[in-house]
Amino acid sequence: MNALNVLGTPLMACSFDPLTGYFRDGCCNTDHNDLGTHVVCVRLTAEFLVFSRERGNDLSTPRPEFRFVGLRPGDRWCLCALRWREALQAGVAPPVNLSATHAHALELLEIDDLKAHAF
Repeated sequence: MNALNVLGTPLMACSFDPLTGYFRDGCCNTDHNDLGTHVVCVRLTAEFLVFSRERGNDLSTPRPEFRFVGLRPGDRWCLCALRWREALQAGVAPPVNLSATHAHALELLEIDDLKAHAF
């Protein structure tokens, strides 16, 4: 795929350990089947993981039946754009890797918000 990131340059990998992405290719690639729009590459924080669990999406608990190891603070992950925006509004948005965040994120998020949370 020749995807671009939010900076207009080639999309970089987000994480191979844990393996992330809608396609589990390490990148925040997307297509029309990705209803969650998993396009924001973040570095997870403890605060965000609690926030997500409280919203019904427990990212910390391993789910071997889905080949999901469970995530920890510091892990990088392709996050749903709308969940990141929800976390932003709650004051717990995790830091963003702009070079690994898909340009499609700009259809749902403001570049200034992403830049303000860049790492």
